[in-house]
Amino acid sequence: MGLTLTQKILSAKIGKKVKAGELIEVDVDMVLGNDVTAPVAIKEFKKIGKEEVFDKTKIALVPDHFVPNKDIKSAEQVNIMRKFAKKHGIVNFFEVGQMGIEHALLPEKGLVLPGDVVIGADSHTCTYGALTCFSTGVGSTDMAAAMATGKAWFKVPEAIKFVLKGDLQKWVSGKDVILYIIGKIGVDGALYKSMEFTGNIKALSMDDRFTIANMAIEAGAKNGIFDFDEITEAYVKGRAKREYKVFERDVDAEYSEVYEINLDEIKPQIAFPHLPENTRNIDEVGKVKIDQVVIGSCTNGRISDMEIAYKILKGKKVHPDVRLLIFPATQEIYLECVKRGYIEEFIKAGAAVSTPTCGPCLGGHMGILAKGERALATTNRNFVGRMGHPESEVYLSSPAVAAASAIAGYIVSPEEVE
Repeated sequence: MGLTLTQKILSAKIGKKVKAGELIEVDVDMVLGNDVTAPVAIKEFKKIGKEEVFDKTKIALVPDHFVPNKDIKSAEQVNIMRKFAKKHGIVNFFEVGQMGIEHALLPEKGLVLPGDVVIGADSHTCTYGALTCFSTGVGSTDMAAAMATGKAWFKVPEAIKFVLKGDLQKWVSGKDVILYIIGKIGVDGALYKSMEFTGNIKALSMDDRFTIANMAIEAGAKNGIFDFDEITEAYVKGRAKREYKVFERDVDAEYSEVYEINLDEIKPQIAFPHLPENTRNIDEVGKVKIDQVVIGSCTNGRISDMEIAYKILKGKKVHPDVRLLIFPATQEIYLECVKRGYIEEFIKAGAAVSTPTCGPCLGGHMGILAKGERALATTNRNFVGRMGHPESEVYLSSPAVAAASAIAGYIVSPEEVE
């Protein structure tokens, strides 16, 4: 049998044909860590006894979770990264003022490219599969080993093929697509498998693809990956500072399952607490009152997400009982929002706009929920206590639904506030 897209990339890296279930060691093109995971990896790196990292250009250190530092402990965490980067001449250390949310920042900077093998000590590293590379999350010890050796080991995953058909309806985005899929297969529906997206991927923008690949982990997947096309090429052009290689799956590639996803049948989706698989169509939600809305994160903090929020919020006001927090994912996106006038309209509407940070997504800072509070967020997880108190609730949606709901005071379709 032939090879899947993921297996093709891994085979090229080791110079021989791989098969599902095989354990392999692979040279990596990028190693990523943040202010939660990198300090642990740095501690383990020191135990290895290596004097230098394997490649100063192939390590990215991005403080984004508790940055700007929320307390002394978080400041110390970032300082560990800062000192390590300076000592070893790490090229891609992103200080406050240059940083962004890691999974939006690395593609924007051209640091992850088609055909790459990327590991990151963060579970949503699978985001970069939107660019047709193999990208997956690892633990801090694996990150440490990779910084020392430039290698990582994997069990070659089986794959599930998702064949996309049709086009998206108005107000439906990549977030709705991936929530729909997770609702269909469950949070363990792709456990340690590759989710490969093909078919009419032209119906999806690059930002939509990043969102979908980002949440592959929420279905238990090892990675998510899209076919390469002219939309991918247009995104990479001007960003890539090195050569890259495009791979295609074999026509006789073997898949454990194949799903056909009719995009034109998907309505805006809401994931109810406390799992991303608890999805409902917007017209099945009922009147769910909310206290806070969060628009941003590595899932939905890109410029198209800001644009849709702007279109809905312009000339309107946030409901008096709702706190609306908006987090552009990178400084470049933030600046573009300023240039386009988005920030002014967000503030006029009554939103609080933040510098790039993961912030409330992981219950870190800048938007923690109190007991009994309910949030609607464009983030990727809604586990118990994810955004604050264990007795708070988080619902997941697209930026369109989030912006509309901030105006209404309860979860609504964007059509209701047009």
